[in-house]
Amino acid sequence: MPGTMRALVTHEWGDPEELRLEEVPRPEAGEGELLVRVGAAGINPVDWKTRRNGGLMKSRGIEPPVILGWDISGVVEAVGPGVDGFAVGDEVFGLAGFPKAAGAYAEYAAVPAADMAHKPDNISHVDAASLPLVALTAYQAFERAELGAGQLVLIHAAAGGVGSAAVQLAKARGARVAGTAGPANQDFLRELGVDIPIDYTTTDFVEVLSDVDVVLESQGGDVRQRSWGVLRKGGIMVSILGPLPQEDAEAHGVRGVHMLVRPDGQQMQAIADLVAQGAVHACVQETFPFARAADAHRAAESGHTRGKLVLVP
Repeated sequence: MPGTMRALVTHEWGDPEELRLEEVPRPEAGEGELLVRVGAAGINPVDWKTRRNGGLMKSRGIEPPVILGWDISGVVEAVGPGVDGFAVGDEVFGLAGFPKAAGAYAEYAAVPAADMAHKPDNISHVDAASLPLVALTAYQAFERAELGAGQLVLIHAAAGGVGSAAVQLAKARGARVAGTAGPANQDFLRELGVDIPIDYTTTDFVEVLSDVDVVLESQGGDVRQRSWGVLRKGGIMVSILGPLPQEDAEAHGVRGVHMLVRPDGQQMQAIADLVAQGAVHACVQETFPFARAADAHRAAESGHTRGKLVLVP
């Protein structure tokens, strides 16, 4: 018998208090899966948006009770049938099962082996759990944009989860980076490697930027609208927030694409290699025990975190 485990169970979509720490049956590794003993689980905006109203889960017919969480780092406890490349005792991390229910907010999770990579030895489970969704989002956005050495990329909210990962991945590609953030995060932007740090409270980015090759767009509204104008002809805006009006792209002589991050174990391993080389590092603001998951979600919803928040069992 698999026994039981502690997990944060959401019985209804709603407030952070819906994250209830309970004793539940422990999952088993099915075909193509790994059973992972969770060392840490990262928190992303999609987590609290899903908790609040169901989000992507609800749109796919998934209803409570559910165990949230997709960013996971831990140790392989069991290997399911049909899995190669992983063994019991391996330290792994990845974006598991997104956007289906992956259950990272638990002591154990059964996850698709194809979504996982070997965790670099030079980072902790907390650091590793902060990386998958944000790093894969940036990695896939830059693949889509074909960002190359010497090009200029504008990253909005560059001190946030996706932003801080994107800055480092862009620099690893040899690109020049312009990044926006508030006054408290200007030094942090420089530490990340931003070439043109912009304090959006005092400086209008459209007045200091032009001929940008790629815009990584995560804000929407007026920020998105004004970002079209800083792109060079033939440049590209990649939105991770929602679809882009093609008439706006055409009016500026540029391209606009929308992407939703997807799990990818091979890309995760490429990111792991960059972490092992020291080219990418985690940016964790605070860790919370499972018992304080509601506090963690409230902090995440504030929208003012630097880097990531992480849950630990």
